[in-house]
Amino acid sequence: MSFQRTARTLAAAVTLLASFGIVVAHGADNPMVGGAAMFPTKDIIDNAVNSKDHTTLVAAVKAAGLVDTLKGKGPFTVFAPTNAAFAALPAGTVDTLLRPENKGQLTGVLTYHVVAGGLDSAAIATMIASGGGKATLKTVAGGTLTAWMKGKDLILTDAKGRSAKVTISNVYQSNGVIHVVDSVLLPG
Repeated sequence: MSFQRTARTLAAAVTLLASFGIVVAHGADNPMVGGAAMFPTKDIIDNAVNSKDHTTLVAAVKAAGLVDTLKGKGPFTVFAPTNAAFAALPAGTVDTLLRPENKGQLTGVLTYHVVAGGLDSAAIATMIASGGGKATLKTVAGGTLTAWMKGKDLILTDAKGRSAKVTISNVYQSNGVIHVVDSVLLPG
């Protein structure tokens, strides 16, 4: 990619961020999540266990045996559904996924919310600008999410056409970044 094209893409991303009111300052104070302070010196798991809005997610990560992975070096980008997002699934879905015999399916759903690399909102905006309004994110599960903007909101669309809005972005961790989402995304 030429320097001029790279500069134009970066300028477009900055303009996109500014137009949607997204301001990113890596190292700035992290937002509170679920009533708890999130510390950039702690890993994804050590922060997530303190969020009262993510108890279902933490229970699912434990049931799937993914704790050690998400405590690993990374970096990871995690789109973290809230308890309300899990509660919005059809009745019995979470209980079914948490059964030991469904560990593989649960792992697939959870790793569909994880992208390798530390993608904050500025990086995602750059990808959206480069993609002409949409960016394809490859998940650790092997599927894809489509990222796009709806007004000032960052939206992710899954393989089934369901969308999730990022409600809290840029929660920096020692091994990546978390973006809180309002819906559970499902692989195809």
